[in-house]
Amino acid sequence: MEDYLETIATLKKEIGVARVKDIGRLLNVKNPSVNAALNVLSDLGLVFHERYGYVDLTDKGEELAQNIKKRHDIMVRFLTTILKIDPKTAEEDACRMEHAMSDETFEKFTKFMEFVETCPKKERPIWLQNFDFYIKTGKRQNCTKREDK
Repeated sequence: MEDYLETIATLKKEIGVARVKDIGRLLNVKNPSVNAALNVLSDLGLVFHERYGYVDLTDKGEELAQNIKKRHDIMVRFLTTILKIDPKTAEEDACRMEHAMSDETFEKFTKFMEFVETCPKKERPIWLQNFDFYIKTGKRQNCTKREDK
């Protein structure tokens, strides 16, 4: 259901309206499946949908769609900038991850990304450069073994 909300918000932003056929095309599902999902979302008070008409988000649906988009965007940024995953794979993986993540984990991901992205220097922090080297070579660089307490 979250994918439907996110798709409706995207369509509204990109072309101004959301229609059943466009939602189905983007999600790669048939129109009857879209209509069934819209009925559920309507019953939950998340969308307005008149038969054969446009689809719109309620205020509650808009808020939820924006939260889903935020999760997605943060996950894509993490995967592409921290783990150096190619953007297409990152988009696909983020779509799966965003729905399964707890609020607590998402909050920590958000804080982690804020921490990394607000690093005083505009360059990649040394510990991430060391991680990049490790990914490429399997060897640690400039790293001492941590003593257990």
